[in-house]
Amino acid sequence: MLNVTITDSAQTYLRELLEKQACEGIGIRMFVSNPGTPQAETCIAYCRPGEAEEADHVMELSGFNAYFEDRSVPFLDEAKVDYAPDKMGGQLTIRAPNSKMPKISDDSPIEDKINYVLYNEVNPGLASHGGNVSLERLTDDGMAILRFGGGCQGCSAVDMTLKQGVEKTLMERIPELAGVRDVTDHSDKSNAYY
Repeated sequence: MLNVTITDSAQTYLRELLEKQACEGIGIRMFVSNPGTPQAETCIAYCRPGEAEEADHVMELSGFNAYFEDRSVPFLDEAKVDYAPDKMGGQLTIRAPNSKMPKISDDSPIEDKINYVLYNEVNPGLASHGGNVSLERLTDDGMAILRFGGGCQGCSAVDMTLKQGVEKTLMERIPELAGVRDVTDHSDKSNAYY
């Protein structure tokens, strides 16, 4: 269920922005990029007719529709969009307190499951060496493409960390994952732990 508040002042501001686009039926689309991770960002974009996804949730507002990416809905729970006018014009604010919170279930997308394991199980251990690992992308054949950073980039022990730590943990927790691949440039050893 959609639990997002768009205040009257935000609706007025957004409606005025949309009217300037001179596009009949234009709305907004709200989504979270990198949901459930520390890098999560809540975004609002124009949504021209035909750009909404079939699975999007729709909120009918005064003068326009707001579309919400289905995958982002759990991360937008209790989100609030507000507009506060000031001397310089005003500011649109988006508060999404659950955007960085992992919300994983059996039917969650595999990318969310990978990010959950990386940020909650793997990275806390790597942080003791000043390192981290993140998901770059998931290939069509189910391979997780990972990038190491911090003390892990260029570290001589990264192969062992990848195979015996990261890959083993991910494969145990996410059986549908085909494997992992590291795309980090390890020739840069400036921050390497070992």
